[in-house]
Amino acid sequence: MTKAQFYGGGFPYRTMTDMPGKLIVLEGTDSVGRSTQIGLLRKWLEDEGFAVADTGLNRSPLTQVGLDQAKEGHTLGRQTMSLFYAADFADRLENLIIPALKAGFFVLSDRYFYSIIARDIVRGADPAWARKVYGFALKPDLTLYLRADVPTLVARMVYGRGFNYWESGMDIRCADNLYDSFCIYQSRLIEQFEFLAKEYNFVTIDANRPIEPVFADLKSQISALIEQDKTT
Repeated sequence: MTKAQFYGGGFPYRTMTDMPGKLIVLEGTDSVGRSTQIGLLRKWLEDEGFAVADTGLNRSPLTQVGLDQAKEGHTLGRQTMSLFYAADFADRLENLIIPALKAGFFVLSDRYFYSIIARDIVRGADPAWARKVYGFALKPDLTLYLRADVPTLVARMVYGRGFNYWESGMDIRCADNLYDSFCIYQSRLIEQFEFLAKEYNFVTIDANRPIEPVFADLKSQISALIEQDKTT
């Protein structure tokens, strides 16, 4: 069992006991393949006999509708949006992630607060403030950073769902068209992720490759975590 560790004070109004589950985070920019890999990892872990739960940004029933409406209207300020996402994260952490970990589940998180920090800083937030907001965040057992270059991301967007307003950073007008704005915005995000990877000890996985070798590397890292847990 692992004693709960937080980046700051955690939740001061509740005591965290040991949690036998494992929190595994997949991080990375837009269209890097996180959702695909989460699905594959969930099936693999369940086939191995583990109970699995998954979560991701903007999935809290408390905030999801409001966040979706805010993004459609483009009416909220950047700091307000940042705190809106923090509320989403806090609700999912307290009411989904922590209970699942206490029940012994493997929790797969499609992004964590690191993505929110990266987005906030690119949009002009003070880096120290952005980090302090998440002092209640639980430290993951393993954070896997899927890193892909901008040309790879562009190709996946072109042959996939296409460019959208937010993933292209059009709210901060990186450029006057979706394509150029996407390239600039994603480059800035990657720059922030490079800092975060060093600060928070991410394991970097080359996501420029096809699905299968990326999945194999992810499985290898998680298998090592499982084996390590058996020996402690």
